[in-house]
Amino acid sequence: MDTPFAYTPKSVWEGLNAQARKDMDALAARYVDFLTRCKTERETVAYICERLAAQGYAETGDKVLRPLRGKAVFAARRGALPLERGLNLLAAHADSPRLDFKQRPLVEQACVAQAKTHYYGGIRKYQWLARPLALHGVVVRENGEALPVTIGEKPGEPVFCIADLLPHLAQKQSTQPVSEAFEGEKLNVILGHSPKPSAQSAKGKEKEDTPKEPVKALLLELLHKKYGITEEDFVTAELQAVPAGPARFVGFDKALVGAYGQDDRICVFTALEALLEAAPTGRSMAVMFWDKEEIGSDGATGASSRFFQYCVEDLAQAWGQGLPASRVFLETRALSADVAGALDPDYQDVHEKQNAALLGYGPTFCKFTGSRGKYGASEADAEYFAALRGLYNSKGIPWQAAELGKVDHGGGGTVALFLAAYGMRVIDLGPAILSMHSPFELASCADVYATAQAYRAFLEAQV
Repeated sequence: MDTPFAYTPKSVWEGLNAQARKDMDALAARYVDFLTRCKTERETVAYICERLAAQGYAETGDKVLRPLRGKAVFAARRGALPLERGLNLLAAHADSPRLDFKQRPLVEQACVAQAKTHYYGGIRKYQWLARPLALHGVVVRENGEALPVTIGEKPGEPVFCIADLLPHLAQKQSTQPVSEAFEGEKLNVILGHSPKPSAQSAKGKEKEDTPKEPVKALLLELLHKKYGITEEDFVTAELQAVPAGPARFVGFDKALVGAYGQDDRICVFTALEALLEAAPTGRSMAVMFWDKEEIGSDGATGASSRFFQYCVEDLAQAWGQGLPASRVFLETRALSADVAGALDPDYQDVHEKQNAALLGYGPTFCKFTGSRGKYGASEADAEYFAALRGLYNSKGIPWQAAELGKVDHGGGGTVALFLAAYGMRVIDLGPAILSMHSPFELASCADVYATAQAYRAFLEAQV
């Protein structure tokens, strides 16, 4: 029999009554719809802005909405306490690993037209071969007209793919390390196969102006006829190849959600739900959804930019009557809303089980991130961690604590260190998922529900 002083994480499933199970199922259904609709950071930000605007969020007022270039967004809601008490902030990222089209992507090889790509973020290249892909993004014409692109998601639309090498000819590849067997320059997306018909002279002979790349030539003609775009438009476009198809429930019991991009859109979704549902009883609350986290958070729409700082400075001016923004930063409490790696049932040896996250046991606290000797880490102080622990225990919200893999084996980074640079208190908290960074990640419906509860409780709290 365990001592009453021992600690054991609690399963979310065991605490669900009939009403909670109904609420969880409804939330999971909305989440599946969100994942199906939002496969890029642009689509995610558009979804967020649409829902917040419908609830009265605008550029000014007590409900503030500030998007940046369609890729990052800040939203804040005035609370009962003065702004000098700081914000309760949820910060997540809206980007996910993918394949970006190169600036000059179109080539013809071996009777097929392809798009050359540059992978974005930490992918395992072989997972993107021989699977249906869809194209998402935007093409901006020379006159500034933007053409949103989504091809491969609707019934009847064509999909795209990257061919894999047949096993009969893969003897060498099968003996190579994975890092060498699959080359980034061979992640070429097949776009077409039929050639442009040859022009015929009066005597039935082919004219000399027959294109040297007939498949590419026909592809360009089709693109211009249907979308009005030329090859030069690809140079300035933002096009991404992502897994095609909707998010799905997984398992006979439909207890898991399977989809692309759950790192980190599961936290975006639950944070947004929390903001929309939270009562403004404590500190002013805010959410910050960034781009570029998967490649280091650099760039104007990443966490290393000053966009968040500018937003808080504007809040201090509007809500604090000239209150120094530094005061707001120092008093702010933040959750870096990012996922944890769940204990993999088939690869348990890469985890240290006592400090590994379990599916269905609620959101996971990561006290520090980084790798090996905690390099690149942001480590939360004990006082802040204990206050959050007390908050969730008092409300009966299950939570757990974990690291990402064994010491000297795993590791990773989040946006926490960029928030910590302002002097605010911050810790990572998000649900655990399986198959992270794959084209089909898995999350527990129970964890979606518990994470939304945890984020709402945090926004409403005065910890």
